[in-house]
Amino acid sequence: MAKQSLSIIIPNYNGARTIGTCLEAVIASRDDACEIVVVDDCSHDGSISVIEKYPCKLIRLPKHSGASASRNAGAFGSTGDVLFFIDNDCIVTDDTILRIRKDLSELPPDIVVGGTYTTVPYDAGFFSSFQSAFINYFETKNRNDPDYLATHALVIRAEAFKKLRGFNEDFLPILEDVEFSHRLARNGFRLSMDPDLQVRHIFHYSLVRSLRNAVKKTRYWTEYSLANRDLFADSGTASKEIKVNGVTWLVTVTLVLLYLTIGQRSLLPLLPLLWVANMFVNRHLYRAFLKAGGAWFAVMAGSYYSFIYPAAVWAGFFRGMYQYLRKPFNHG
Repeated sequence: MAKQSLSIIIPNYNGARTIGTCLEAVIASRDDACEIVVVDDCSHDGSISVIEKYPCKLIRLPKHSGASASRNAGAFGSTGDVLFFIDNDCIVTDDTILRIRKDLSELPPDIVVGGTYTTVPYDAGFFSSFQSAFINYFETKNRNDPDYLATHALVIRAEAFKKLRGFNEDFLPILEDVEFSHRLARNGFRLSMDPDLQVRHIFHYSLVRSLRNAVKKTRYWTEYSLANRDLFADSGTASKEIKVNGVTWLVTVTLVLLYLTIGQRSLLPLLPLLWVANMFVNRHLYRAFLKAGGAWFAVMAGSYYSFIYPAAVWAGFFRGMYQYLRKPFNHG
C-alpha cells in the first residue's frame, strides 16, 4: 500500500532562534511522501532569511493574524492527505514520522491522533525540565479518553480538518487546539493520544517565564472553561490534580494569614491532613517527576509545583474570571 502524503504544518512568528533547528530535525526524519509547509505570520526578527535556507514551502501572511490563521493557511495551502501540526520551537524525534505512519496504518479515518512533549526538553535547566515533564504527564494521563489534543503534535486527515473549516480564528490568543478538539468530538470524531508520538520542546524557561506562562495559560483556561461550562473538568493541563493542589495552597495561605493577623489557630491542625490528601491526589505526578529526572529533581519539582506554582495559577484564575465577567467571548 502506498504511503499517504503527509503535510507538516509549522506556524512561525518571530521564531528565528528556533525555526532552523525545528526544520533541520523535520528534514532529517521525513520520508519521500512528506512536504513541509511553514507559514510566517509577519515576523520581524529575521525568520524569513532562516526559513529560506531550507527546502520547504513558505507561505507569508499579509498581516499578523495569529496562530489559528497561520495553521489554517498552512493546512489549506498544503497538498497532503494527512496534516501534522507542530510548533516552530518543537523538535521532532528520530521516530516521530514513523509513529505517525504506524498510527495511520492502524487507526480508522474518524480518529484524530495527538502526541506530547518528551519528558526531557531540548534545552537544559530546571524550569524547562519541570515544564516538559509536567505537560507530558498531564497530556498523557487520560490517554484512552483525552479531553483535547495539542497542536504541538497533532495528526489529522486533511479531509476531516477542512470539513470542520479548521481552527477558530475568532478566538482567544491560545487554546485554539482545545476548542478545535471539542468541536471534533461534537462532530463525531474520536480523539486518541499516542504517548509515544513525541516532540522535544525548546522552552528557555526561567522562574519568571515559568510563572508568566502559568498565569497566561490559567487566565485563558478560566475564560474558556467558564464559557464552556466545564470549569471543574479533569482536562489535560487543567486536571483535577492541579485544582486540588491550588485549593490546598490557597486554604493553607488563608489559614496562616488568619493565624498571623488575628491569632485564629483552631483550623491549623487540619493542614497536615489536607497536605497528605493533596500529595495522594498528585502522587502520579510526583512519580513522573522522579522518572523524568531522578530523586533530587522530583523533590525540587514537587516543591515548586506545591508551594510556588499555585500562586501564578490563582493569579491567572482571578484575572480570567474578571475578564470573562467583564466581557464574555464567543467560544464557538
